[in-house]
Amino acid sequence: MGSVIPLSTNPQRAGRPRVGFLGVGRIGLHRMRAIVDTGSVETAAIFDPSPEMAAAARELTPEATVVNSFESLLDQQLDGVVIASPSALHAAQSIVALEQGVAVFCQKPLGRTRDEAAAVVDTARNMDRLLSVDLSYRHTDGMQQIRDLIAEGELGTVFAADLTFHNAYGPSKPWFYDRALSGGGCVIDLGVHLVDLLLWVLGFPDVVRVESRLMCKGAPVRRDGDDVEDYAVATLELASGVVARIACSWHLQAGCDAVIAADFHGTGGGASFRNVSGSYLDFSAERYRGTQRQVLALPPDAWGGRAAAAWAKRLAAGERFDPDNERLVAVADVLDRIYGR
Repeated sequence: MGSVIPLSTNPQRAGRPRVGFLGVGRIGLHRMRAIVDTGSVETAAIFDPSPEMAAAARELTPEATVVNSFESLLDQQLDGVVIASPSALHAAQSIVALEQGVAVFCQKPLGRTRDEAAAVVDTARNMDRLLSVDLSYRHTDGMQQIRDLIAEGELGTVFAADLTFHNAYGPSKPWFYDRALSGGGCVIDLGVHLVDLLLWVLGFPDVVRVESRLMCKGAPVRRDGDDVEDYAVATLELASGVVARIACSWHLQAGCDAVIAADFHGTGGGASFRNVSGSYLDFSAERYRGTQRQVLALPPDAWGGRAAAAWAKRLAAGERFDPDNERLVAVADVLDRIYGR
């Protein structure tokens, strides 16, 4: 946990922290609603390039000011900002905000590369400001229970894991398919969740070896080309002895909207987390003992906005830099190694 220090002694900023929202499309608006519902912060200002989206977001909090640029947003005497802009902008916008003393909650990925992610974390450390990334699957009931089981030794020694995220629909916005803007394809879009879940559940052991294959429309992706991958598989060997397989894709003909799963195999049992009936939102989790199974979690579970809500509550509590942010760099480093860079 970050240290707890009063956010400001400026009487103009007494009371609840003032938060601005950069990008209020589908995900940004959902996270905004989760933050507003906590009652922990004041929604000070909104900026989105789409006037229609900004107006829709303002309906949630009519007291918020709608501004016409990121710079104007930061001029609103903010204590925190929620960033839900295209991936190419995440690192630079986070750094600008942090350098002005503003805490940040950012959509994933924090950066397109390890170096970008590290630069953001370094800035948060230097400015002693709270930084969080929307790694939302950590906050599902099922994954929380599986992590606890493993931490308590209930599965024995975990030696293998398989994590999957296949999306039957690729992103609709063109920038996702531009490597310079996105940083990559399905790995940085979906695989980031898988890498994070794997390391988070197991306590962030070092990754000692990475082997990967990236494909686009059924053909290998040239590392020096312009195409981004729409299918990827990687094998990760961890210092703890675990061997993990990660697979993700866009546009896969999977017979349903999505296939999302995380399976952990131990000497004393196993555990599985998977989506229900192809859903992006509904998940079940089970514990295995030989041929027996025990249900750990079932829908409904309103997990999507929990990471954002947790950040808002921590901001209101006065928390500053969290040393666990170094783990954001560890995840970005693995992604770089999957990409071979």
